Amino acid sequence: MATKPPQGDPVQDAPKVAERKRTAAGLPAIGHTLRMAHQQMGVRRTALTLLSVNQKDGFDCPGCAWPEPEHRHRAEFCENGAKAVAEEATLRRVTPEFFAAHPVSDLARRSGYWLGQQGRLTHPMYLPEGADHYEPVSWERAFGIVAEELTALSSPDEAVFYTSGRTSNEAAFLYQLFARKLGTNNLPDCSNMCHESSGSALSETIGVGKGSVLLEDLYRADLIVVAGQNPGTNHPRMLSALEKAKANGARVVSVNPLPEAGLERFKNPQTPKGLTAGTALTDLFLQIRIGGDQALFRLLNKLVLDTPGAVDEEFVREHTHGFEEFAQTARTADWESTLAATGLAREDVERFLRMVLDSERIVVCWAMGLTQHKHSVPMIREIVNFLLLRGNIGRPGAGVCPVRGHSNVQGDRTMGIFERPAPAFLDALEREFGFAPPREHGYDVVRAIRALRDGEAKVFFAMGGNFVSASPDTEVTEAAMRRARLTVHVSTKLNRSHVVTGARALILPTLGRTERDLQAGDEQFVTVEDSMGMVHASRGRLEPASPHLLSEPAIVCRLARRVLGAEDDVPWEEFEKDYAAVRDRIARVVPGFEDFNARVARPGGFALPHAPRDERRFPTATGKANFTAAPVEYPHLPEGRLLLQTLRSHDQYNTTVYGLDDRYRGIRNGRRVVLVNPDDARELKLADGSYVDLVSEWKDGVERRAPGFRVVHYPTARGCAAAYYPETNVLVPLDATADVSNTPASKSVVVRLEQSATD
Repeated sequence: MATKPPQGDPVQDAPKVAERKRTAAGLPAIGHTLRMAHQQMGVRRTALTLLSVNQKDGFDCPGCAWPEPEHRHRAEFCENGAKAVAEEATLRRVTPEFFAAHPVSDLARRSGYWLGQQGRLTHPMYLPEGADHYEPVSWERAFGIVAEELTALSSPDEAVFYTSGRTSNEAAFLYQLFARKLGTNNLPDCSNMCHESSGSALSETIGVGKGSVLLEDLYRADLIVVAGQNPGTNHPRMLSALEKAKANGARVVSVNPLPEAGLERFKNPQTPKGLTAGTALTDLFLQIRIGGDQALFRLLNKLVLDTPGAVDEEFVREHTHGFEEFAQTARTADWESTLAATGLAREDVERFLRMVLDSERIVVCWAMGLTQHKHSVPMIREIVNFLLLRGNIGRPGAGVCPVRGHSNVQGDRTMGIFERPAPAFLDALEREFGFAPPREHGYDVVRAIRALRDGEAKVFFAMGGNFVSASPDTEVTEAAMRRARLTVHVSTKLNRSHVVTGARALILPTLGRTERDLQAGDEQFVTVEDSMGMVHASRGRLEPASPHLLSEPAIVCRLARRVLGAEDDVPWEEFEKDYAAVRDRIARVVPGFEDFNARVARPGGFALPHAPRDERRFPTATGKANFTAAPVEYPHLPEGRLLLQTLRSHDQYNTTVYGLDDRYRGIRNGRRVVLVNPDDARELKLADGSYVDLVSEWKDGVERRAPGFRVVHYPTARGCAAAYYPETNVLVPLDATADVSNTPASKSVVVRLEQSATD
């Protein structure tokens, strides 16, 4: 039987700390999965739902974007995927009576954990100007309110249309079409805050802003480098792929400021061995200082260049551009500055080099630990240089693998959710729909916040997500949102963005991935694209949480009809009734989706074309893969300061907090902890268990403070600290972003730790 949601916010001011774990998954993961699933769904619903996750005839997990293997287990999900499914398929409900009992002023004081635990939204809700309670509203009236505000704008560019990664391909395509028919490219998305740096670096160097490997390439690799990533929490099914690669003879190098249990030893709950000894995954752990990765790979490249016969000269000659300038720059790397930047020992770097030289096929995987720094783009370019040197792009078992963190975040970008769309995409859209899309670039996330703050944007519409909690500089972001005339959120569950509102606000409840989608009496399915460019169908199985829900495509189509008027010639009504009609249009607009409906009907779907992987063809400005040469950068710390990275706990998915524990790191019953190296803590006179305020320092001189964090002595890299977001997003300046990509630099925040007034 499912349990009721918590009535009061749990007290989190005394987190419990134990020894960190050195293994991931196993029996504890099974127990934790079942316990949380039963709390939300009950026993029978748990069984029915989890057995459909990631199956070829089931629904795509609303969690991470890790791909499914061709041959799938009956239980093809991980612990955190099961948590994501349970939160969506919960039996708990947030009804109009809930909003009548809880004013917005009260909800705004609640934690994100408490808000999320209340359950599924059941009705469209409206917050009138000056009111403190949401009230139920009809769908017709809700669309009318949005239309009122949009048509009152002096320019379409005063509206912002944000997208979260969980939005389906069909909904995303319709959403961008509506925004561009309205007349704006203001289409920021969660990619702006995560892998934008990856896309920027890869587009320039190999011509495609996506990874170049398939799952089978990991299985065939000789060496897999996992940099700036914690798959045990953020992409747990990746551990199974690493286990299989190890069984095939691969070696794994982990490059990270923190030791992570999932990369130390994996106990696969699907196998007898996994329930006992498990598999050691990492062969070499390089505990790098935050932001030192570019320096590491630059030195590695110099050492490869200096090794006779190590460079794939034929590949470099036939397929690359800019080698001489790169090589000249790389040869200036030296041991002293590299070891200072990385904090590594020389013998460990030399061991890494030997592993590289012994490997014919190399894959480099990375995530937010590499993408959220000022110098993230040149950092990732240097990794591309590393792979190009030995011909490790465009052959089996080798390539770049940026691991996406949300189920369809990559697909949304493929569908045109981008503030800087390619001219070729706009040309195709114009040919297909007979209108002239706007050509001027729109706002990304950071620029959208600035526009709201400065009164240049007045309507904010979010297709999913929790924008307020995901964004940097929390106080600035919240003040910016409150300046809007109207904020609208298409959501399945309550979150903080619903209680930090414009003058008026709407919550539009939508179907989840787990739910059946009936339109005009016919069952529909949607599609998603995973982190490796595989596109497949997703079919919900549960009855909707409420009869008052609409699907995301239906919401977009009805809104478009209301705003654009009956004279608009896009067949919105047909698109709402039949998603196959949407896919037919996608097939004619988006390259790689030809014959979309027929191909996606095949079990498992299909792989999108990828020219570097498939043909060793590089669609860059030079027509070849580009070596790049940039100065090496890394953060420099003032005396008495630490470099903070924000991260997730194990009971967390992006901004959704499932529980108050971080099992692998030994943290229980609280989230306001800061992990500090014991030697740094002694120098700073910070006892384990003491309480501090985290105060960030940046060139604008503004004090940004996160109070009341328990110090935990933890084996971080020297000079580095870590704490959970979204609690620490308040410390990340809005204007502290990556060069080129404009991604918030959430992984390298200079902080001082001051004794807390509550200590």
